[in-house]
Amino acid sequence: MDRHNWDQQNYGTGFHDGAYQRKTSKRAVTDYGSSMVHWMRNRQPRYKGAPRVELERPSPSYIAQMMPPTAKPHHPADAIPAKHLHSSLNKARHAVNVVRWTPEGRRLLTGSYSGEFTLWNGTAFNFETIMQAHDVAIRSATYSHNEDWLLSACNDGVIKYWQPNFNNVKAIQAHTDPIRGISFSPNDAKFVTASDDATLKIFDFSGGVEESVLTGHQWDAKTVDWHPTKGLLVSGSKDHQVKLWDPRTGRCLTTLHGHKNTLTKTLFEPSRGQLLATCGRDQVARVFDLRMMRDICLLRGHEKEVSTLTWHPFHTCLLSTGGNDGSIFHYLLNEPNTPANTTTSIPPYDSADPKNAPAQTIYPAHRLQHAHDMPVWSLDWHPLGHILASGSNDRVTRFWTRPRPGETDCFNDRWHIGGEAAEMLGTWDRRNGKRSMREEEEMEIEDEADGLVDQTMPSRNQATLPGLPGLTLPSANASNDNSSAPIRNGLPAPNNLPPPPMIPPPGGIPGMDPAKFAELLASGKFPPPPPPGIHAQGFPPPPPLPPNFDFSKFPPGLFPPPIPIPPPPSQEPSPGGLPGLSDNPGGGGGGGGSGGSVRRRGPLPSQQESLKMEQQKGKYRPVR
Repeated sequence: MDRHNWDQQNYGTGFHDGAYQRKTSKRAVTDYGSSMVHWMRNRQPRYKGAPRVELERPSPSYIAQMMPPTAKPHHPADAIPAKHLHSSLNKARHAVNVVRWTPEGRRLLTGSYSGEFTLWNGTAFNFETIMQAHDVAIRSATYSHNEDWLLSACNDGVIKYWQPNFNNVKAIQAHTDPIRGISFSPNDAKFVTASDDATLKIFDFSGGVEESVLTGHQWDAKTVDWHPTKGLLVSGSKDHQVKLWDPRTGRCLTTLHGHKNTLTKTLFEPSRGQLLATCGRDQVARVFDLRMMRDICLLRGHEKEVSTLTWHPFHTCLLSTGGNDGSIFHYLLNEPNTPANTTTSIPPYDSADPKNAPAQTIYPAHRLQHAHDMPVWSLDWHPLGHILASGSNDRVTRFWTRPRPGETDCFNDRWHIGGEAAEMLGTWDRRNGKRSMREEEEMEIEDEADGLVDQTMPSRNQATLPGLPGLTLPSANASNDNSSAPIRNGLPAPNNLPPPPMIPPPGGIPGMDPAKFAELLASGKFPPPPPPGIHAQGFPPPPPLPPNFDFSKFPPGLFPPPIPIPPPPSQEPSPGGLPGLSDNPGGGGGGGGSGGSVRRRGPLPSQQESLKMEQQKGKYRPVR
């Protein structure tokens, strides 16, 4: 086999029209439109039973009959994300500390250790844009319940307000130590933060003013959450304690003792709010019932610390956890999944003494033992509940979904049994896997080249052209020497040339005294000319000058001096330039990238008056 055919089979499609074309790999796309439409067409009220559609069977022919998770409230096992969809990574790799789906579910927002926000497409999972949000690592981010605002916190203790189009309208110094958690109140009027200074702080959102400080933890506060419907806070600390707080009085209501190491996550169940999930570095996660004020489930299975957890948006009994070894486990609270040779425990609800009965031990319903190579820092469900996103210290963001009917190969891939075992079974090829990963990286780099690399706004005292963000006006005190002006399209840029005086029509102006006209002409106070191509009323268009017109016979200053046209430059200028404007399309922006090879776009609209404009409309004005 010659080299050309070998390249054609392994790397590309060969040469076409004198250019080498790389064979692009297929990009995974998840379209939930068909399943949602299928459910909307066939759904009926809950009291009438299940929708009258044929049940799914393990066959590829039933893919078209798939229903969204919200259509199966009594089948949480169908929503377990056991299939790997895509791995997304930036060109400049950094640890992913936060992953958050946008409220409408079209994009995924990630916050990295370098302080950058990255947006990934929610269906094709390709790169969309990146921006420098903070100067240091981003530790927490959350959207408001009305989906109008985003709060982000970093290692410097700074909280920033963001609009849905990622305009930064405000920044406050909330703590002096890193902020580990942030959460909105049910009405979005206030938010609470947890910091390494062992305190919780409640802020008024509209004014960004600190209202109260909650003290009681003896060590770093690592996590905090506000109840979805009630005035109740929960926090976890490095002192192994879980505390419930009253946000009105700042009083600690109770302390839950159950963990034997640092708490890493505390989270209320979002649908009903009756359960509380906690996890820590003692390799277990616990589920508390707020009505009984005790733990009812003990989630085991992790071999190392449990770093994060998340609830499913619809199924109250589906809980997902991430470990420090890169594993992701999914638990069904109504199915203990007890291993063989292990005694099955009963839930406290079914015991004779529910108050003193031991917690039920739950084992994973599904294990992704090799989901990541390093600790999983964040998990977040898509608003529709069909995709789970994970961010890890291995600098990769991964997307997981439920298998389609008839798919079984996904349970024997490298994410479940490891790379070596999958290679022995033939479900993963190391060489092709590395090549596909390299192709995905190249595709992400190409997507990133088209993204918004520079989001730095120009200074307010810098003059810019209206309607053209990022393009600056020429300096007002620049020299009138045309030799120093930039040359675009073969013409010099005019700096401060005065407007040419008006050429009087022959025979004077109609309706004006000839003596007065001669006086105006001698004084040099002739009125300015009309705009080009527009003639004043009563003024005929100026006649063309004769070919051998002698300017020396007229008084000096009557005609402007001719502008010399320099010879064309040796290098062909870029098309579409504007005379007098800098060649750098980035304008006054900086910080988004360096070097002339970086493609930049203009920044987003003005960010300074956005919050004031919202307050003028009557929003976020009264202090509650």
